[in-house]
Amino acid sequence: MTTHHERRRAPAGLRWIGQAVSFLLLVVFSLAAIVLIIIPMVTGSQTYSVLTGSMAPTYPPGTFLVVKPTDFDSLQTGDVVTYQIESGRPDVVTHRIIGFSSGQDGERQLITQGDNNGLADETPVMEIQVRGELFYAVPYVGFLANALGQTDRSWVITALAVALIGIGVFSMVRGLLKDRREARDRQLIEEASAELDAASTKGDAAPAKDEVLT
Repeated sequence: MTTHHERRRAPAGLRWIGQAVSFLLLVVFSLAAIVLIIIPMVTGSQTYSVLTGSMAPTYPPGTFLVVKPTDFDSLQTGDVVTYQIESGRPDVVTHRIIGFSSGQDGERQLITQGDNNGLADETPVMEIQVRGELFYAVPYVGFLANALGQTDRSWVITALAVALIGIGVFSMVRGLLKDRREARDRQLIEEASAELDAASTKGDAAPAKDEVLT
């Protein structure tokens, strides 16, 4: 014989899975927002996306870069920096420092090279060109920026992360409300069932009208 408890076991398991998935999505979307928006904002970093294969395989095309302002004098060989190709122009390159040189006035300059390039960059990099040092990188996220262009990247990434958090929160809240509603419905059904059982028991205990009492 199948009991009420057994009939409710499968739906309860599905509800638990739904709650777990909603919570997991919320965590993932929240982490995405922290990595893509909050940390760059708090640290004053700038975000870029890799467009070419000059830094592959470490940072292939589509990699999302977070570049933090850094004291120029603290840069060392092996650091990855983002710098303007020409001072004052928006086009930038992200390459690794392989050495240092000095200008005619003794100014320190960087010698850079892409990890996937066979030769060092032709022109040394001056301090005024450096936008910052690579803080961290996120694979694949930069593909969205590549598709939309560098100009639209910042607001699109922000909107996407906010949307992801919104979806996660909505899924979580909806799951909680659904559970509360189902719990309330079960309680009403159980109360109604208990009342019917009580009424049935009372009816069975009462004597029939044509029964002769002695």
